[in-house]
Amino acid sequence: MTTAKQNGLGLCPKCHKVNKIESEPQQCSRCHGWFYPRKRNSIQYTLAWNIAALLSFIPANLYPIMIIYSLGIGDESTILSGIGQFVDQGLYPIAVIIFTASIIVPLVKIAGLFLLVYKVQTGVRLKPDKHSKLYHVLEFLGPWSMLDVFVVALLVAVVELGIITSVAAGPAINYFTLTVIFTMIAANSFDPRLLWDKKEINDDMFKGKQ
Repeated sequence: MTTAKQNGLGLCPKCHKVNKIESEPQQCSRCHGWFYPRKRNSIQYTLAWNIAALLSFIPANLYPIMIIYSLGIGDESTILSGIGQFVDQGLYPIAVIIFTASIIVPLVKIAGLFLLVYKVQTGVRLKPDKHSKLYHVLEFLGPWSMLDVFVVALLVAVVELGIITSVAAGPAINYFTLTVIFTMIAANSFDPRLLWDKKEINDDMFKGKQ
């Protein structure tokens, strides 16, 4: 089965018209906008933003994410220590939400994007259908990473109920927000069609050996 790229065709991202690719960049015959058959420097941008997300993720876990004041005494909590405090207080749902949104989701996104970049660069036994599904899962997880910020808002509501004296957001919130933003940009920078391009190259090489 041939692909659009093999037939010299490309989809305009603005008006979604299929054009005959004669140059790069190509001008759309309908909207006259310029576009490339593939996202330019997709791998480089994805790798750069993903590394930035990983670097932001480190201080997000080292610095306090919230400061709980009880009777005027402040108690700083990192993500992990905060999870432990919620477990000790029996607030298991909040602990699960924070652990999932702050630890599991960012690590899965960062590791998944590194894996996709590695597969595209090496082209070792790619299974593009499965990797495309992985990409869509990573893209879907992006907004849900902000659950941790919503938890802080939830704690403010708890304060108003008088359960805790006072709660303030720590500096880790800023780094965590950057981590979420960087991973979303990295996922958006990655062009999943590159996985299929590699498959085409591998198939052609395999046919040539026969």
